[in-house]
Amino acid sequence: MTAATVGENVVAEPRGATRGRAVWLISGLSVALVVLALVSAGVGQLPLTPLEVLHALLRPLGIEVGTPSTQPNAEAALWTIRFPRVAMSILVGAALATAGLLMQAVFGNPLAEPAVVGVSSGAALGAAASIVLGWTAFGGWMTAAAAFAMGLVTTLLVYAASRSNGRTEVVTLVLTGIAVNAVAQAGLALFVFLGDTQSREEIVFWQLGSLNGSMWRDVAIVLPVLLVAAVLAGVLAPKLDLLSLGERSARHLGVNVEALRAGTIVIVALLVSVAVAFTGIIGFVGIVIPHLMRMILGPAHRPLLIASLLGGAVLLTAADLGARTIVPYADLPIGMLTALVGGPFFFWLLRRTRAKAGGWG
Repeated sequence: MTAATVGENVVAEPRGATRGRAVWLISGLSVALVVLALVSAGVGQLPLTPLEVLHALLRPLGIEVGTPSTQPNAEAALWTIRFPRVAMSILVGAALATAGLLMQAVFGNPLAEPAVVGVSSGAALGAAASIVLGWTAFGGWMTAAAAFAMGLVTTLLVYAASRSNGRTEVVTLVLTGIAVNAVAQAGLALFVFLGDTQSREEIVFWQLGSLNGSMWRDVAIVLPVLLVAAVLAGVLAPKLDLLSLGERSARHLGVNVEALRAGTIVIVALLVSVAVAFTGIIGFVGIVIPHLMRMILGPAHRPLLIASLLGGAVLLTAADLGARTIVPYADLPIGMLTALVGGPFFFWLLRRTRAKAGGWG
């Protein structure tokens, strides 16, 4: 039996019985994302209807749809403040969900998630070090570069420590993540102590997570990273399907397992670090969304990738909308809201995984 034949068997169910379910899910998530984006962009001290937001969005393209706003400076506020923030919520949510999906694939269990195993904290530590120590080797890219490097080192450390007898131990993975998070938090506390007032405020911002202050220049950095990572993840999807059969079977079918894992880990570190560099630590998106999508669609990674991209964008856009509306005239930390949702979900998932001996279930 060839690798191609097995790969077709792995994805046979999504291509047949679950094809309609995948189409409906992806279509529903797409519609929900558009509606949420329009509503989110219209919420604020200058309230706008979704039709007014749609008109402001499409008018520069020469498309007259929706209702023109009669409020002064409405379009300027949308394009300067709100649209960049909504765009960042979509991109960062998609990036974190994709990273979670890839980590679950390479670790082979549903508990793997960048924040849980300490990747987010490690990336934030690298970004904090670049600010406090004044690193300027890459100019304006230094913060993102430092976050990427530390996120990659953290990921490799957790991966190496969680391996035992040729397989990934779930308990070791979680415990290692706790230890790495503790060390990273200690490092962040040290930089808070050493830094000036501005540096301390930025470090606190990373710890809480927020989309406040997002700008188009940030979007211009995150967008190409996400696009490249999504394309690479799509290319690796058939091999990840084979890896889900087990390492021995994957190797027998010609998959270089270690190279696959190493490449996937680099993609994960890039996605998480670029998100952390601009929005801070936003946890649990990468564990909630991929697992829910897997429960609905099954194990094939290409439809899972599309659904996770959209699901992560929907979740973070909704969370950002809640962060700006739950408390009037206040901007709650978005990382707090995702933790309130993701914490109980992770506890349920941990008990479910334990009951089923670490399987996907």
